[in-house]
Amino acid sequence: MDGEWNDSQPIYRQLRDRIVAMILDGALNEGDSLPSVRTVSAESRVNPLTVMKGYQQLVDEGLVETRRGLGMFVNQGARGLLLKSEREGFLKDEWPRLREHIERLGLTVEDLLARPAAKRRTGKKES
Repeated sequence: MDGEWNDSQPIYRQLRDRIVAMILDGALNEGDSLPSVRTVSAESRVNPLTVMKGYQQLVDEGLVETRRGLGMFVNQGARGLLLKSEREGFLKDEWPRLREHIERLGLTVEDLLARPAAKRRTGKKES
């Protein structure tokens, strides 16, 4: 996990969002362990309490579980829960603004589909 943070939201929330993206992109699968708090803290140069707060949000949302003495692991069904909630959030919060902007610019579906898709970041190293 890179250590680049922005001022738009708290770091613990950005960390939570990065883990969510890793789950959605398949970089973290159900049953996989999350990097340790200590590792993320050192690599990202973030206070361990900040990392723990981000991880705790994932626990509170039912996406990960703590296994005493072993660490934190992605729960079974986490990706499905995320897809459902992220889709609902997108359609409710982001899509109306995007659609309005698209209409304001006079773009058509064909215009949008003719553009090459941006490469997705999965967190996996390409070989």
